[in-house]
Amino acid sequence: MHWEELTGDEFPKQVAAAQGVCLLPLSCIERHAHHLPLGTDMYIGRELCRRAAALEPAIIFPDFIFTQILEARHCAGTIAIEVDLMLQLLENVCNEIARNGLKKIVLVNAHGGNNHLIRFFLQAQLAQPRDYVVYVASPPLSEEDRAAVQAQWESTYDGHAGESETSAILAIRPDLVRHEHLKADDEGMALNRLKALREMGIETGIWWYADHPTHYSGDGSPATGEKGDRMLDARARALAQAIRVIKEDNVSSHLQNEFYTASAQPRAAE
Repeated sequence: MHWEELTGDEFPKQVAAAQGVCLLPLSCIERHAHHLPLGTDMYIGRELCRRAAALEPAIIFPDFIFTQILEARHCAGTIAIEVDLMLQLLENVCNEIARNGLKKIVLVNAHGGNNHLIRFFLQAQLAQPRDYVVYVASPPLSEEDRAAVQAQWESTYDGHAGESETSAILAIRPDLVRHEHLKADDEGMALNRLKALREMGIETGIWWYADHPTHYSGDGSPATGEKGDRMLDARARALAQAIRVIKEDNVSSHLQNEFYTASAQPRAAE
């Protein structure tokens, strides 16, 4: 159930049918090598939520593309907004989702650059009381699905715009894949310009640019739409199972409210 496709009359009924669960697909607009569209993550996030909601009812919020992608500001077409605004907008959106009756908000991340952002945002939920719970869902695949998906890949090194993402877009929007610009060369291999630091467990914010300045990681040439469908279906099954568990969860909201009360008047632990 896509939020924007419902009428105002239908909306309350669909909130009830979804048991108050809203999927919030997080993505961004950024370069994906020479052959994939800027909206690659957006398309994948949207499709993953669509397939999962077909298995377990949930309302899908419209594409949320204003997330962390500062590392791609040097690439044409990137939309990278200010950090403070990014966090404020995400919180404002969650407030609006909850105001419309959806008290269980599931962040479904489709962009690797958001991994640290969403976990910080999760902890930030404890800063002040709210009447909803935010979940981050990145459920593991079943053993059967994991084996099937893993067995299909031909690439030994895969990542951004590589075999898996290219396969996903071939399954979702094959018309947007520029096959003529898909090269099987070494461009997608890491440059390792900060290897000495990385080997010592030292990180800097420029790490991605150091390895992949053209925003290509892996090799997209072995990709097929069939592989993309298999991967998306497997991930959707896992996400649908996570949605079921979230629907049954009443402990998180109880503990959250207990924490808000206790934090308003902190005292020594008994």
